[in-house]
Amino acid sequence: MVNKDFFQALADLERERGISEEIFIDALSSALASAYKKMLGDEGEVEVRLNPDKNTIRFFLSQTVIEDDADLGDGQIFLKDALTKKKSVKVGDVVCEEFVPKDFSRIAAQTAKQVILQKLHETERENTLSEFTDKEGELMTGLVRKVDVNNVYIELGKGQIEGLMLPQDQVPGEKYIVGDKIKVFVKRVRSGGKNAQVLVSRSAPGLVKRLFEEEVPEIKSGAVTVKSIAREAGHRTKIAISAEDARIDPVGACVGNKGARVNAVVAELGGEKIDIILWSENPLEFIAKALSPATVVSVTQLREKEALAVVPDDKLSLAIGREGQNARLAARLTGWKIDVKSESVAESLNLLAGLDDAAAETPAEEEQGGAEE
Repeated sequence: MVNKDFFQALADLERERGISEEIFIDALSSALASAYKKMLGDEGEVEVRLNPDKNTIRFFLSQTVIEDDADLGDGQIFLKDALTKKKSVKVGDVVCEEFVPKDFSRIAAQTAKQVILQKLHETERENTLSEFTDKEGELMTGLVRKVDVNNVYIELGKGQIEGLMLPQDQVPGEKYIVGDKIKVFVKRVRSGGKNAQVLVSRSAPGLVKRLFEEEVPEIKSGAVTVKSIAREAGHRTKIAISAEDARIDPVGACVGNKGARVNAVVAELGGEKIDIILWSENPLEFIAKALSPATVVSVTQLREKEALAVVPDDKLSLAIGREGQNARLAARLTGWKIDVKSESVAESLNLLAGLDDAAAETPAEEEQGGAEE
């Protein structure tokens, strides 16, 4: 059947919305075939062929030929009936016959409307997701839309897209209340049709980096560089920074006047402690600083990427931290395995005297940026 207006409407949609006519034709062919398959029941398989060049829509019913004395099943036709349609047919062949559907106008219009709306929605969603791909690794403000047993759903932008915060991206002890505005880190945009998602996080180290960029102009401009971050969300973060210009105090820039800048980040993180560490190209000096807020007597390299840090006896618990957290974060921040010993233990085990004279040893600087335990 010829339907020029129908194909003209598809051409208009392609021009106005930028959606390929072929995409609509493929989707409509499948949808119309499914609609008429339901009407015809088990008679056979329905195929719809849309030809925009000729402005035609044709319907075909396919049935498999079986013996006349066999039990008739779905999509099958007896040989005697098939021979009335095609004289050369034999058992096992598939007979394909064109038919004119009943109530075509109503069903076609209804189906076309559903398919077009669906495709428009999918295309708009894909375009929005494409825009969000550029947001990966960025900080965004969102609105908590829904909280279930495991996941938190965040409305991003102007309600254009929904961000998903999985359990591992949530901060232990942090409460998410529907209607609250929160800042999230865009981890990844996963494409995949209806299952496309924007994954966001409150626990990622990248969130801390972006928050400091917001509060510290020197980081945003590149005058101060974030070298590394180690974080245990909800508890403590260590951030290592540096500045090529000797006139710039990177720790002071991050702390701000009377601690205003770092306190703003801490407040956004719900009171999470933050140690601001001055990065050093000397790894042993960097390790000493990374164990902040503890004072370190010396750091000595034992072997490749392994070091011994000696601290005063009364600073051992501070250097190690609750359940080993401080030492663990220092190791992540520096990329070194760090063995922390008190002075008395080191002396009793002859660790200090027994170290190779050629091994590097670095005294710690006492001035560190960061929060006390």
